[in-house]
Amino acid sequence: MELSEQEIVRRQSLQTMRDMGIDPYPAAEYVVTTYSTEIKEQYAAQEAALPAAAEGADAPEVEPWEVSIAGRLMSRRIMGKASFIELQDSKGRIQVYVSRDDINTEAQPEMYNIVFKKLLDIGDFIGIRGFVFKTQTGAISVHAKELTVLAKSLKVLPIVKYKDGVAYDKFDDPELRYRQRYVDLVVNEGVKDTFLKRATILRTLRQVLDEAGYTEVETPTLQSIAGGASARPFITHFNALDIDMYMRIATELYLKRLIVGGFEGVYEIGKNFRNEGMDRTHNPEFTCMELYVQYKDYNWMMSFTEQLLEKICIAVNGTTESVIDGNVVSFKAPYRRLPILDAIKEKTGYDLTGKTEDEIREICKTLHLEVEPSWGKGKMIDELFGEFCEGTFIQPTFITDYPVEMSPLTKMHRSKAGLTERFELMVNGKELANAYSELNDPIDQYERFKEQMRLADKGDDEAMIIDHDFMRALEYGMLPTSGIGIGIDRLVMFMTGKTTIQEVLLFPQMKPENPS
Repeated sequence: MELSEQEIVRRQSLQTMRDMGIDPYPAAEYVVTTYSTEIKEQYAAQEAALPAAAEGADAPEVEPWEVSIAGRLMSRRIMGKASFIELQDSKGRIQVYVSRDDINTEAQPEMYNIVFKKLLDIGDFIGIRGFVFKTQTGAISVHAKELTVLAKSLKVLPIVKYKDGVAYDKFDDPELRYRQRYVDLVVNEGVKDTFLKRATILRTLRQVLDEAGYTEVETPTLQSIAGGASARPFITHFNALDIDMYMRIATELYLKRLIVGGFEGVYEIGKNFRNEGMDRTHNPEFTCMELYVQYKDYNWMMSFTEQLLEKICIAVNGTTESVIDGNVVSFKAPYRRLPILDAIKEKTGYDLTGKTEDEIREICKTLHLEVEPSWGKGKMIDELFGEFCEGTFIQPTFITDYPVEMSPLTKMHRSKAGLTERFELMVNGKELANAYSELNDPIDQYERFKEQMRLADKGDDEAMIIDHDFMRALEYGMLPTSGIGIGIDRLVMFMTGKTTIQEVLLFPQMKPENPS
């Protein structure tokens, strides 16, 4: 590996420190008493509480107090006998003032050499012990009395510099940002905040589900049958059993087994894997929350979902609104409910109610929608909705009552022949959630699985295969149940206003780097 000139200089500084007896990577604990944001907030609060100055007298000042902070050096200016350092900790940034008169003593020769002989570099981690004060220019700062090197940085951080109004060294190339997320988090403002909001979303989601009395569980990631959704799986080999297995595409069938086993409500937040395309809104490895509750139906689940999303939006944004792609989207309940065939009729003018597979195929041709010979009614309806309807629903909308061909795990509609009790929640033109009144008739379920196998024989590589153990579980009896799956990555996009899924994944999948 060829080193740049600056990397060579940093290694020389590292060796100089070691020659001086300074460990640039000390093992001892460093005690931090406060953070940058807390210092500024406390100083501002104390300043606001000071009495007004008497006429003709100097304004009272905040009494300095001692602190111990630590963080990454982000900038440095040496001005004669003073050095100003900008320190970035896990909360924010604060200025540190180092006076040559304070440290140019026999007791602290290392500190003098480190600061004023420029052995510190941008990106180094240091600890500062000193007291808080405000400079003549009004900057709340820490006056350093002691400095400790905590970790030397050997790579050069791409800190943005401005010259004649032009920005240089910006770290804004998407591929570099996603490959080196650790650098992106350090130098680009707002990136870390996105992932803190993601944590808030997950925390709020768990809180709502736990308070409702539902149990968080874990189910297998490696499965002998890729079930619970229509998707192409990843295949791996299980050496100990000498069998091929699948990375799960959904948690549904295992969670339903737990409903059979007597849990009133169960949920899981975890990774699913679908060996399909990647784009701005899809990633083959994604996080999903699935919830199943006894005695409920899809009508109850719609009400529960809109209340859940309203609470999450308030927790993240302080309001029920989020700005997505320039659209102000309101997550305040209730949301519109629209049957899928009505949505297609509304957008295309064609009523598909009662139409045969051949008739729907002709309508697709009339609308210049290419269809595969292997597609059945459900697949064609899905494609029609995706092409002409999906992108038009900006405000949260429940698309309901899907045809049975599209919903092999869903209970038949109680009053509409040929349809099922299913909904998908559309937000900003994309699917956010998929939910059913769950099919609990084992005979009907078996016939649905056989229909899926017929589609597979016609060439549909996303059709489900029969899970015989799940069928056995259903035969023991499953209470009326409602279930839902919510895509967490897409939910984070909507709540934070991000336009690509890569912006809300800490480490999205990418092709390996070219070693050359």
